[in-house]
Amino acid sequence: MQNPIIVALDVPTAEQALKLAREVAPAVGAFKIGSELFTAAGPDIVQRVRDTGAAVFLDLKFHDIPNTVAKAVAAAVRLDVQMLTIHTCGGAEMMRGAEESAQQTALQSGRNAPLVLGVTVLTSHDSHTLSEIGCEANVGYQVERLAQLAVAAGLRGLVCSPLEIAALRQLLPEKVQLVTPGIRTGAEKADDQKRTLTPRQALDAGANWLVIGRPIYAAENPREAAERILNSLT
Repeated sequence: MQNPIIVALDVPTAEQALKLAREVAPAVGAFKIGSELFTAAGPDIVQRVRDTGAAVFLDLKFHDIPNTVAKAVAAAVRLDVQMLTIHTCGGAEMMRGAEESAQQTALQSGRNAPLVLGVTVLTSHDSHTLSEIGCEANVGYQVERLAQLAVAAGLRGLVCSPLEIAALRQLLPEKVQLVTPGIRTGAEKADDQKRTLTPRQALDAGANWLVIGRPIYAAENPREAAERILNSLT
């Protein structure tokens, strides 16, 4: 079994990120670089994290006109990331262009194409949030609708809440990879994640990858926390 743990490097500086990455790399499968770290540290942080030997998940959630997103995806491929995110609400044309750009740029660069992941509904959103922004208030319906649109547009993976995994597994082709944030061990204080499961529950529901942030990076001993989670999955 591949190591399904993706550690979210949700820290404000490159120094903190690299210290954490070097400490926990042997116990995890990949690291997520999000907007805070990428903005603070710049593109070089990708290669520096890759130097730990782990894969990189670039989580910038591209959402723009199709041409702009395609070019952003191409730039990410050249940075040597293994996963990246785009918003499914950008529409089918944008998603098709992103996947095509990933494939073509990877071929030109002599690399494997990264997994372009469609973000359906953020895990901080609930029915009230969706109503506020003028969307269908049923979270499950919105997730399923956008997931089907993404797969029809050629995406090979999705980011979704743990609570939608089982339904999506019934709806989508088996080959579609599901990356799941909102993972909590049960020992943490409440936070802005509203739809969560434990690591074991998420894998049992059909997730391929688990994005884990606070339970690891905020732990007194991050390496031990990562190893404890990994051991719970075997």
